[in-house]
Amino acid sequence: MKVITIIPARGGSKSIPKKNIQLLGPKPLVAYSIEYSLSSSQVSKTVVSTDSSEIADISKSFGADVPFLRPAKYATDESRDYDFMRHALDYFESLGEVYDLYILLRPTSPVRPQGLIQRAIEIFEENLGATSVRSVAIAKEHPYRAWLENSNGTIDGFVSNVSESYNLPRQQLPLVYFQTGDVEAVSRETILEGSISGGSVYPLVIDHSEMIDIDQWEDFSRAMKVITS
Repeated sequence: MKVITIIPARGGSKSIPKKNIQLLGPKPLVAYSIEYSLSSSQVSKTVVSTDSSEIADISKSFGADVPFLRPAKYATDESRDYDFMRHALDYFESLGEVYDLYILLRPTSPVRPQGLIQRAIEIFEENLGATSVRSVAIAKEHPYRAWLENSNGTIDGFVSNVSESYNLPRQQLPLVYFQTGDVEAVSRETILEGSISGGSVYPLVIDHSEMIDIDQWEDFSRAMKVITS
């Protein structure tokens, strides 16, 4: 199985300006995902997909390939992950480079547990019908307890196909995961079919203590505590 990693790092960020190259300790944020991918012997190529020449130069200095600048139309707030993944696939296949598995590592998850890429590949090898794998953790807040506000000021249970789901005993609540963003793996065929998930998504379960998502400035402080512990 030939594997490529795509690390999306566009230049625009509203919550934290230049978030992907803000320093987290001694290194810019994007460097942690680059080094994570490079540490895996099963990854043939580590690519940063960016629309920023500044991010491109920094990424190259940490060992990533940046063979193109992502088109602006795939680097907006409204752009889907599928857009830059398909762009990368089309680019490499135009050069005759065909990869069986595309690994998506988001720079905003800089302190991943070790071995996630290996585990994702193993899940694919053990489940031949898999279209994708993504990291998940058990949801702390169950969607059966969520509510939607109506225009008249009342609220209705978020889950509408289960009668009074919000009143069920905790023991009867189904196990629910939420996606963590630490790693996603998608087959070439799934991308060609127009998706980065497909119809057979397998979970790679991690613990809450193993995940940090950088979205606000205070998240940098949390990540630093993990890095320096």
